[in-house]
Amino acid sequence: MSKRNDTAARTTGSILDIDALDVTFSTDGGDVHAVKDVSLSVSPGEVLAIVGESGSGKTVTARSILGLLPETAQRSGAVVISGQNVLSVSAEQLRSMRGSDVAMVFQEPSTALNPVYTVGWQIAEGLRAHDRKASRAELKARVVAAMKQVGIPDAENRFDYYPHQFSGGQKQRIVIAMALALGAKLIVADEPTTALDVTVQAEILDLLRELRDETGTAIVLITHNMGVVADLADRVAVMFRGDLVEVSSVEQLFSDPQEQYTRELLAAVPRIGSTVVGSRKAAATSAGEASAGATSAGETSASTASAGEGEVRESIVTARDLDIVYPGGIGRSDFHAVKKVSFDIRAGEVYGLVGESGSGKTTIGRAIAGLTRASGGSLSVLGHEMVGFKERAFSKIRRRIGFVFQDPAASFNPHLTIGECIAEPFAIHRRELSAADRSKRVRELLDSVQLPNEYASRYPHELSGGQRQRASLARGLALDPELLIADEPTSALDVSVQAKVLELFVELQNRFDFAALFISHDLAVVDMLSDRIGVLFHGELLEEGTGEQVLGAPREDYTKRLIASLPVPDPAEQAKRRELARTLRTP
Repeated sequence: MSKRNDTAARTTGSILDIDALDVTFSTDGGDVHAVKDVSLSVSPGEVLAIVGESGSGKTVTARSILGLLPETAQRSGAVVISGQNVLSVSAEQLRSMRGSDVAMVFQEPSTALNPVYTVGWQIAEGLRAHDRKASRAELKARVVAAMKQVGIPDAENRFDYYPHQFSGGQKQRIVIAMALALGAKLIVADEPTTALDVTVQAEILDLLRELRDETGTAIVLITHNMGVVADLADRVAVMFRGDLVEVSSVEQLFSDPQEQYTRELLAAVPRIGSTVVGSRKAAATSAGEASAGATSAGETSASTASAGEGEVRESIVTARDLDIVYPGGIGRSDFHAVKKVSFDIRAGEVYGLVGESGSGKTTIGRAIAGLTRASGGSLSVLGHEMVGFKERAFSKIRRRIGFVFQDPAASFNPHLTIGECIAEPFAIHRRELSAADRSKRVRELLDSVQLPNEYASRYPHELSGGQRQRASLARGLALDPELLIADEPTSALDVSVQAKVLELFVELQNRFDFAALFISHDLAVVDMLSDRIGVLFHGELLEEGTGEQVLGAPREDYTKRLIASLPVPDPAEQAKRRELARTLRTP
């Protein structure tokens, strides 16, 4: 693999120049060479995307720009912003540069924002640090202006709101407002859209594009989403194991990638209409599915769902006019999260649920697992009625259900080893197993998800994101479930790791023949895996059918808007889709 730097692309007016950056971390296991002799530049008003697998060095490079590396980092080279080398300035000089010269938008706004302070106070914090003479009224006026700039409605009144009172997309806008408050001409955005659904993601990308066009703000974009790269970037830098392997314009990268690793990275990007090797969907479409039409709200096409040879299999989950209502409490009205939803999940079938944040898809998954109470209608899970169920009666059913959570780093107990985490279901549902039997079963499960046995003794933080998600799959399959609920299991993974996890999911589903509810905001991933797909909007099931029917020939305007909002890894095609998405925005 050849090594290419950005020297040829530099301009005399660069706002950022990285020259021969080298970063090594000292660890108990020895030195880790995270970034190796990287040189890059960014011009005013330019968007440079840095892409690569987890561990490629892209985030370390980004954090070097703001001097945010830990003390264990050994650095050499230069990172020059506004004529100053970030690697050699004093701590006081570095503080003055942050915010005014360069600012950062972090990946997870819920973590970046302090829950005990209002958003207005937090945006003003940087202003107070750089302008101690500003009055309270002046600070509020500047904060409100920044909130308006990023599209926060009713900014004056929402100045005193807390982070939890905003949606995920609005919180990301607030984090961007914090970065803009001091007029920084360079923004480093680290995975700014990873946790957002496709429509909110499109809005954030539009916002970043407007800021670039209207203010000349330069952006260094760290992302694993190649569709986002095609949508926003001017140039792309590809990193692999600390090396900068390719830098080119976004058009050239997608049309004529020079390096084998870049070609592999692009090949791993999920696309609507593609399939995962080994999946039933890739093998064939059954006669029953082929004849079934997409249905509208209140109907179900489950009666036509079938197995490989066309036989109709029994329903594992049956919902009819399902209602789920969250009580509002004192002084607040109830929230109707799921409204008259009907669908079936049959044995051995993967049923995909898609929709925006707040559409009700996770609520339905939790209701099926008995973690959220169904309020009305009917929800039968493995023959057990969930409306008005008693916990004691459901305990034997729950052992037949596996759950794979969105963020394994949060769902695993950090004080337990991976082996102990995977063995937890045995302690609850299989107490008759001896310690030796549990240990043997854990080893079998690790082997089934292609993790070495020695990982059983490691702690969650010692595994990569993809490895943790494999371990999460192992835990979900521990009790040989008939139904697996996977809630956004690949949203935080880079494309190459995601592809491997999806292939593993298909392999396990073929081997164990479990039914699955696959919840995701990534339409392409759902289309690759699912036998049938349901589209949720504000708690209602708008349409349902095969991927070809729902995503290939959608009937509902909302579904069309979802599809148009999904960025594709093709700059020319993405520009057309962006315009289409704007015309389909709901009034």
